[in-house]
Amino acid sequence: MIYSADFLIERRRTLWEEKKSIEEDARYKEAAAKKILEDESLRKEIIFHPEKLIELEFVIVNKKKQVVPFFLNEVQRDFIARLNDAIREFEEGKRNEIRILILKGRQQGFTSLITAYQLAATILHKNFEGYTLADVEPNAQAIFENKAKYPHSQLPAMLKPTEKFNNRKEFRFGKINSSWAVATATKNVGRSRTINFFHGSEAAFWQIPMSQMQAAMMPAFTKNCIVIYETTANGFNDFKDMWDSGAYINCFYEWWRTGEYRHKFESAEKEKEFGDLIESGRDWIAQRLRWLGEKGLEKEQLYWYYNTYQGLTDKEMIKQEYPCTPEEAFLMSGRPVFDIEKIVKRIDFLREKYKKKPYKEGCFRFEWENPRAEDSIISSSIEFVESHEKNWVRIYEEPEDGVPYVIGGDTKGEGSDFYTATVVNNITGNRAATFHLNINRAKPYTHQIYCMGIFYNQALIGVEINFNTAPIEELQRLHYPKQFVRRKFDDYTKKIEPRYGFKTDGISRPLIIDKYASLIYEHIELINDIPTLEEAMTFIYDEKGRPDAMDGKHDDLLFSDMIAEQIREQQRRRNAKDMKKTRYTKDMWEDYKNASAEERRRMIELWGEPL
Repeated sequence: MIYSADFLIERRRTLWEEKKSIEEDARYKEAAAKKILEDESLRKEIIFHPEKLIELEFVIVNKKKQVVPFFLNEVQRDFIARLNDAIREFEEGKRNEIRILILKGRQQGFTSLITAYQLAATILHKNFEGYTLADVEPNAQAIFENKAKYPHSQLPAMLKPTEKFNNRKEFRFGKINSSWAVATATKNVGRSRTINFFHGSEAAFWQIPMSQMQAAMMPAFTKNCIVIYETTANGFNDFKDMWDSGAYINCFYEWWRTGEYRHKFESAEKEKEFGDLIESGRDWIAQRLRWLGEKGLEKEQLYWYYNTYQGLTDKEMIKQEYPCTPEEAFLMSGRPVFDIEKIVKRIDFLREKYKKKPYKEGCFRFEWENPRAEDSIISSSIEFVESHEKNWVRIYEEPEDGVPYVIGGDTKGEGSDFYTATVVNNITGNRAATFHLNINRAKPYTHQIYCMGIFYNQALIGVEINFNTAPIEELQRLHYPKQFVRRKFDDYTKKIEPRYGFKTDGISRPLIIDKYASLIYEHIELINDIPTLEEAMTFIYDEKGRPDAMDGKHDDLLFSDMIAEQIREQQRRRNAKDMKKTRYTKDMWEDYKNASAEERRRMIELWGEPL
């Protein structure tokens, strides 16, 4: 009779549930090993899926120090599915490399799984070389002894290839020329190897810069090498940059997906006390438990999280060791300017929202009145075109007839900065769209925000002028109808003169930051752009107490949003369809008579036509 690997695994599982006997399990493994060697189709199935050999023949020492069959848990099974998808896409030419990052909580079983997978592949494939790097020497030794050497020793003898040697940190099988080794991450590690499967364990805690390690290791990777870095987070370091790069398949696993992370209540009284805490508690942990309850976690899971939190001396470590979102995992000590807890929850909400209903992304297309002179953009030609390549603009709210909008812009400063813009619905305050692009020329940026402004009902545009006045000048040249006006003292005329553009200085900067902090605390639901929120997370007080972006991070989107919020006072707050003529008061008439033509126009927009 022909058996599939899945059928034999299920038989092993059933036998274990009935007997709970490691001796009975050993006898079953022997019988299954014979079947593998006899049945070519079964053998081919396992060669293609090494994880099936793990569940069929491997054992593991669990947290109770008991030897048990190695059946994959939920997160391990999910990861294997994603790995197999990546392998299939690579083989179909849909992916050039197989590179994966795993961000997880403590003790979720990924090092055990990946080590077992490499060991299985070493046994099943000729000319295979697996390699693992650990953060420190004791961990490298523990991986070899506990997660490789012991499971290998418990395999049926008939499945073990002839060993060339089995030393302190390496298996090498001579006849099939395959090997697996573990080492500690150091500057010149891994040179002179040809690696088919690489595993970086606790990569965020390596003692050398990731760039040095990659310079040594990457030339050793075969074209089809499976590269996996797994770790708990360790602040905003090299691993965070890799996570944000878009070059890897990012896999995040919440702590509650590990089934054993739950506690039974000691008594009905304890359960009631805990329920009261969740319902009426005002401290951070009570708010966190309510949020997790809203996400669908069971009470026993919440109780485990609460007990773990209470047992920590440094309570902030719960976010790194047992994260609820990827953003939270990377949080580090410091003094954030904004309410991190609200930001984390908002990002989590938006990620789920955009899975169901993605936002639009693309750019604006337009035509010139005179293409050679580029003297005027034809307003009727402006259209938004969805594109995954030119994804400079993200739209969260389509423009509504008559609704007033404002656009705040932040120009490129130093070389690593971005040109950005944020569109705000001036009635609701909802963030309608963003522009985000790292380019070296101001004109393409200006032409896009010109189109964005026309698209959003001739929105009021206010662009920061600190580093670059070119966008303001280009908008003037193109006769954009509505720019933010600030007042500036003219040293020559000794008069206060109107000037276009927003200036961020020692007076305005603290004001717009403070105003934005209130917005996040009171109405974070108005912010729809995840990259903007991510910048808000890394906006901290530096050593001198000045609010600024963390080293290596950006605040361009953040400031375009702050500027948009600040300039809203120069745009009307009513729908154009609802505008009526207004009987001005004496003070309003006085202001109107003394105002410039530009200021009068803005007064009419704010107050209505005077009777």
